[in-house]
Amino acid sequence: MLTNLEKYDIVLASNSPRRRELLAELGVNYRVELIRGIDESHPADLPAREIAEYLSRQKASAYSLRPNELLITADTVVILDGEVLGKPADKADACSMLRKLSGRTHSVITGVTVSTNAGVNSFSDEALVTFDNMNDEEINYYVDNYSPLDKAGAYGIQEWIGYIGVKSLQGSFFTVMGLPVHRLYQLLKSL
Repeated sequence: MLTNLEKYDIVLASNSPRRRELLAELGVNYRVELIRGIDESHPADLPAREIAEYLSRQKASAYSLRPNELLITADTVVILDGEVLGKPADKADACSMLRKLSGRTHSVITGVTVSTNAGVNSFSDEALVTFDNMNDEEINYYVDNYSPLDKAGAYGIQEWIGYIGVKSLQGSFFTVMGLPVHRLYQLLKSL
């Protein structure tokens, strides 16, 4: 479908199996290339809603593009009452985050940057997720069985906790998964 991309060597700079799956489902042929140790800090005064897009641009700036290369980078943040919930440090931190999210509505923002030698395009997409009340047994079961230590906010909406815990969703399910494919498709189509 995206025949305009045939001139590019497409690189996904992400270790996320979810992003890999979603990009493949778009019908994009790509390869994964990772640079370890990219600084993922952000200015302390940066508004929470801008962090995901900022980090996607930071990741992109770490790469040196070859001719005809198209680079896709992304980052996702979970925000509850202005507090950014990143990836949990350990099981206790994951359980603590999920207790905070239980019975509440939070924002999930995924920022994406697409870079070519012709320029850089960035955007972010937001979804609102409301969790039902979850008890400690459910939270512990999820953390023990799904190891969400690599996920912002300590959960993957496409996993067990999404089945039993997500009461409502405003916005794209795929934004919450970590790649707003509807927006990415439009951007790729326009190149």
